[in-house]
Amino acid sequence: MPTHTAPFDTVPSSAVFDRTLLKAIQEASPDAILVVDGMGQIVSFNQRFLETWQIAPDYVSAHQQADGTIAEDKLMAPALRLLKAPEAFLSRVEQLYARPTEADLCEIELTDGRVLERHSVGLQSDAGQYLGRVWFFRDITPHKLLESSLRHIACVDTLTGEMNRRHFLECAAAEFTRAREQQYPLAILMIDLDHFKKINDNYGHAAGDKVLEATCKRWRTILRSQDLLGRVGGEEFAVLLPHSELAATQAVAQRLCQSMNSTPFTLDGHEVYCSISGGMTMVQAQDGSVKEALLRADDALYRAKRAGRNCIEVLLT
Repeated sequence: MPTHTAPFDTVPSSAVFDRTLLKAIQEASPDAILVVDGMGQIVSFNQRFLETWQIAPDYVSAHQQADGTIAEDKLMAPALRLLKAPEAFLSRVEQLYARPTEADLCEIELTDGRVLERHSVGLQSDAGQYLGRVWFFRDITPHKLLESSLRHIACVDTLTGEMNRRHFLECAAAEFTRAREQQYPLAILMIDLDHFKKINDNYGHAAGDKVLEATCKRWRTILRSQDLLGRVGGEEFAVLLPHSELAATQAVAQRLCQSMNSTPFTLDGHEVYCSISGGMTMVQAQDGSVKEALLRADDALYRAKRAGRNCIEVLLT
């Protein structure tokens, strides 16, 4: 079978071929790529690198040397303005240059909201000679946004925007540990909306949802930013109040009650009042976990219901 051989003068040299192949691979990569030699000179980068770091081609041309290289500090100067923590970035870069065999994988936050994953490895010849370092940058912003969204879904009650039961219990356990270590008071309220089923039955579940959402908004105007509020059941809520003594917590509980008794909800043109029953306790030295205190507050809540509702019962032991 005949073969087709290119004329001798059209066959590229091995070095030219290698450079052409390297450039093609770099441009096809989804990563922004930067290659720095052992003298700190940039010998190669792809178009995605310029786009990722918002470096204008004219800027590159203005700082490129006769041999096509460019000093790293010159090329990265515009990029540093995009970093949220430029000092930490530069410090880590210096560490890596001082440790040629060390690899690096980390995330970098930019001021425009993007998050980049940075990967770097040292380059060595077959004989072990240090040749430089290659840097890879990948925009992982969509992944981080999805990750954040999934965390939000896992932690937040979608109706009220407050903590769901699982996340509340996790945060309450962490707060319990801190309170023990730092010796500050920790109060707990368990709250139930009285006769809530009647609202659902008379006005529909959409109206009931409206009441739950509006209730949390009212309470948020009373609670402090550090107070934890969680929806732990259908119409049942839990409140954790760090650094809150007994008298102060009782005052907060009464204000929560008053916020319900003083202002009705408008449902289908009707003004509807919805009171609450609450159980309150303080975390005690003998409590082995926050769950023990929560159960005590829950017992106090049922005492309030048996007492006729629309009140707060306190149970300390």
